[in-house]
Amino acid sequence: MIDYMDINQEVKEALFEGKGVVALESTIVAHGMPYPENIETSKRVEQEIRKNQCVPATVGVIKGRIKVGLTEDEILYLGKAKDVVKVSRRDLPLVIANKLDGATTVAGTMIAANASGIKIFVTGGIGGVHRGAGETFDISQDLEELSMTDTVVVCAGVKSILDIGGTLEYLETKGVPVFSLGTKEFPAFYSRQSGFFLEDALKDEEEGAKIILAKEKLELKGGMVIACPIPEEEEIKKEIMDSYIEQALKECKVKGKEVTPFLLSRIKELTEGKSLKANIALVINNAKAGGRIAKAYEELKRKDAR
Repeated sequence: MIDYMDINQEVKEALFEGKGVVALESTIVAHGMPYPENIETSKRVEQEIRKNQCVPATVGVIKGRIKVGLTEDEILYLGKAKDVVKVSRRDLPLVIANKLDGATTVAGTMIAANASGIKIFVTGGIGGVHRGAGETFDISQDLEELSMTDTVVVCAGVKSILDIGGTLEYLETKGVPVFSLGTKEFPAFYSRQSGFFLEDALKDEEEGAKIILAKEKLELKGGMVIACPIPEEEEIKKEIMDSYIEQALKECKVKGKEVTPFLLSRIKELTEGKSLKANIALVINNAKAGGRIAKAYEELKRKDAR
């Protein structure tokens, strides 16, 4: 993969020096938010990473080259460009071969981060088991990637339009460690509550870093999920959001890759923009946590090497 990858010089130096590096996806730039909120959010997320003396590495594909550490101009390009392919594992060969532009999903970003030596990855929410998957078999590639790729995904939980319980069961079957920061209740993206509880909660980011390092020493393959509840003042209560989701699901007539973008867009309309505001708030909150985890992880590695 390295033959098709360009790693930003700042990212290269940070990795060489043992400085914290945090991967970021580009789907949120090209598909997740409208312009200019997408560009503004990307900048704010990178700023939060830097506040913890870590280096942000936004991942994307430009003209067939996998970019690890997009520049401001490259992020702006993907944020405005048309026909940007949503890139997961199965899409990479097509996009690379045809020299297309692509925005990496959770799975796509995990692959690039792992190949370049980046352990921590911050996103909004992971994909999961879709509602009705017992009939459709619609399960996000993100979950399979988590089962085999050594990347820690810091998120606000599973997108609440999905089957949260089914997703947690799938991750358990695949042996993927899942933790929530500060609470045993797994967050539901826009809402702090989901009704689903985990066996353990992380008391802080340093504990998360200790577990990451222990997993690494044990040579256990696969990823990890650390879920951060959205800040209380920005959340949309579960019972309110559930009603909007049910309405959007009833109106949804598309399939496959188009389902999630349709639902998110419709929910934004139904909430009169509140869901977009919440989305921005949770991504920034995840970046704060991810930066702290990456910093603590590198500090622990240095102490361990002495």
